[in-house]
Amino acid sequence: MIPRAWAWTGARARDDTMNQPSKGRRLLIMRHAKSDWGTPGEPDFDRPLAKRGQRDAPRMGEWLRAQGLVPDLVLASPARRARETASKVCKVLDIEKQAIQWEPRIYDATRAHLIEVLADCPADRRLVLLVGHNPGLEELLEYLVRGSGTLPAGDKTLPTAAVASVRLKADWRKLTAGSGRVEHWMCPKELGDA
Repeated sequence: MIPRAWAWTGARARDDTMNQPSKGRRLLIMRHAKSDWGTPGEPDFDRPLAKRGQRDAPRMGEWLRAQGLVPDLVLASPARRARETASKVCKVLDIEKQAIQWEPRIYDATRAHLIEVLADCPADRRLVLLVGHNPGLEELLEYLVRGSGTLPAGDKTLPTAAVASVRLKADWRKLTAGSGRVEHWMCPKELGDA
């Protein structure tokens, strides 16, 4: 279980090794922000962000920036709510929208499909942001940190707009059960009122 202080404070959540050069890789797993269910009959793929999601996505981008977690590769589902989330986060991080890779395999993906997507990451990428959907993202996170005891307690490991930063022991092509550990975890609720 992650100590509650990790979720409540940005600066204190940092691991002392975060400021040191690392040969390892980090994966930022982010669930899309809160979506709008307001239009009956609208296809799931086309659901936009709700007002809360529009507010929370850039706040999470600010938190990532404060932690020094600026990705060198962004992979996102092309579903509208994930596109909007990734775009708002990247704007705060000064990453151009054109740099985001819209990966169709992320939408409605299983853990196995997400691992296939990550296996295609260039070997020189050290910090990858993956923006997608549950249950696949939660399954991926639980798989990667299996046995480490570092997941937050609660019903949902990744509520909307939550981010888990996972340090990985292996390269992108060798992601196996227990090959990572959570260094940071944050969700908008823990940031307090905007």
